[in-house]
Amino acid sequence: MSTLGRTSVIFDLDGTLVDSEPNYFEAGRQTLAEQGITGFTWTEHERYVGISTRETVALWRERYGLRPPLDALLADLNRRYLELARAATHVYPEMRKFVELLAAEGVPTAVASGSTPAAIEAILTGTGLAAHLTTVVSADEVAHGKPAPDVFLEAARRLDADPADCVVLEDAAPGAAAAHAAGMRCIAVPYVAAQADDPEFATAGLLLRGGQREFTAQTAYDWLTRSASAS
Repeated sequence: MSTLGRTSVIFDLDGTLVDSEPNYFEAGRQTLAEQGITGFTWTEHERYVGISTRETVALWRERYGLRPPLDALLADLNRRYLELARAATHVYPEMRKFVELLAAEGVPTAVASGSTPAAIEAILTGTGLAAHLTTVVSADEVAHGKPAPDVFLEAARRLDADPADCVVLEDAAPGAAAAHAAGMRCIAVPYVAAQADDPEFATAGLLLRGGQREFTAQTAYDWLTRSASAS
């Protein structure tokens, strides 16, 4: 057993392990433009950070009065996103170091994401993270996406871990809320700096207000070690 005892670590993917939001923004902009909705901005995109792709499209249909079926729009968005993701997805260097550090310590890890299974697989394979992150849960596989706890609870089940022994890494408020609802500790690394004061982030055991600029593998590991020894 590692020095972290029974601890398991569950990573969100988009905005936490990888900076995929620019690709999602561009795919969304193209999808909406195809439907005659122009001028979709990054600020508008930020409203949807942290919720599943399917829920995002459902909100678009309602907001913009889009006529095509949800599944058709979702397929279009995912096709565009996968093309961009396969071409280039940036892994945060300190997050990669943290994943590798946990792997070397034998700490069980998983990914729990609002993205589709195909998108998750494409990113993990393309970035090389799949070598260490083999347990994966998509919001498509559970009843409810974040902020419901379903994806995290399913990840814990697949890891054969008690939720109380799990630590979640998240960049978005809905994910922090989902971790709290699952009874898990959370390291919050806000992707959108202006959201750092969101009440949901107040439930995190460690809140790095500076986001990825503040996150280091050693900081996270040291906090995990202290948290494990205190439990």
